[in-house]
Amino acid sequence: MNRTTETEDLLRRHAPQVLGALVRRYGHFDAAEDAVQEALLAAARQWPSDGVPGNPRGWLIRVAARRLADTLRADEARRAREERVAQLSARVTVPDRAPREDDTLSLLFLCCHPDLTAPARIGLTLRAVGGLTTAEIARAYLVPEATMAQRISRAKQKVRSVGFGRPDNWELRLPAVLHTLYLIFNEGYTATSGASLQRRDLAGEAIRLTRTVHRLLPDDGEVAGLLALMLLTDARREARTGPHGELVPLDEQDRDRWDRAAIEEGVALVTRALSRGPAGPYGLRAAIAAVHDEAPSADATDWREILGLYDLLVRLVPGPVERLNRAVAVAMVHGPRAALAEVDALEGELGGSHRLDAVRGHLLERAGEYASARAAYEAAAARTLSLPEQRYLRSRAARLTP
Repeated sequence: MNRTTETEDLLRRHAPQVLGALVRRYGHFDAAEDAVQEALLAAARQWPSDGVPGNPRGWLIRVAARRLADTLRADEARRAREERVAQLSARVTVPDRAPREDDTLSLLFLCCHPDLTAPARIGLTLRAVGGLTTAEIARAYLVPEATMAQRISRAKQKVRSVGFGRPDNWELRLPAVLHTLYLIFNEGYTATSGASLQRRDLAGEAIRLTRTVHRLLPDDGEVAGLLALMLLTDARREARTGPHGELVPLDEQDRDRWDRAAIEEGVALVTRALSRGPAGPYGLRAAIAAVHDEAPSADATDWREILGLYDLLVRLVPGPVERLNRAVAVAMVHGPRAALAEVDALEGELGGSHRLDAVRGHLLERAGEYASARAAYEAAAARTLSLPEQRYLRSRAARLTP
């Protein structure tokens, strides 16, 4: 890895922490984000040639804080803010030791403030904490990029005057926090676009933050369920791609490459969570992942148990994605034609989604309708922006070409 790439990785890791530190100390969310971006640009220019400073996080905070002070100093309300600017300028010294509070986690709960709408909370958090671009967030929510940009901009304006720190009303913010972490992990585990199937930095950050939330709320079943789901899913990471980065589907993966320590931890978490009370959506998803991970082979997978768990899940979350995933289990238990009817019923909600076409292609192939399967795979390949997924889907289509 060259020095420029190392710098980019380091900046991506520190960016949410630096933004969290500035907002917690000084407020002014929007201006703080601009100042952090300027500090990141300065680091990207200097560090590859001058070397990374001993305390990179502290360096970024100092530079960003000075930029923020400069911005406030130039504001039209200069006179009213002179005292505030002087205070900011005097507080840019950053200790080498890490802060007691996790600034990234604090930023996460700030972005999930209950006064924001759910789409605004999640969009802002994915942008500020997860490091996703506005375009990536828009694709995740199937909305135009301009629409998502407006949501994020409005969210920044609303949180500008909100106090920073760990809130007392955990329950109000927790569902949005968990949903956000789930989306960040999903983007890291299967990137929506680009040359790589996975963005390990995002998946790792989502797991790290979820561990932190779990330490704060150890008795919450859904927090434990989400952490278990991430661990059980991420355990397959090394087996998901071949030597050239190609996608390897679950039933063809070398299970000896799965992370058994992560599987054991995930199974223990979900087992403990389910024993404490009724399962929530994350607990049920984790239980499904556990059935997959504990099966010694693809053929030995207990699909009837998985279908039963999906039946419970769609009662709690009757969304189109959950029903599409359930259709795969229906195919494994009752045959592909039974599942195809359920997939066709989702056309109105998921039409245009490459996942719908990919599942349809898989089911048609299993049903022996190879020409239709090939067309579905090609349609799915045309709709995804992930290059590994495109290559995989086109290879499936090519395999069915007479």
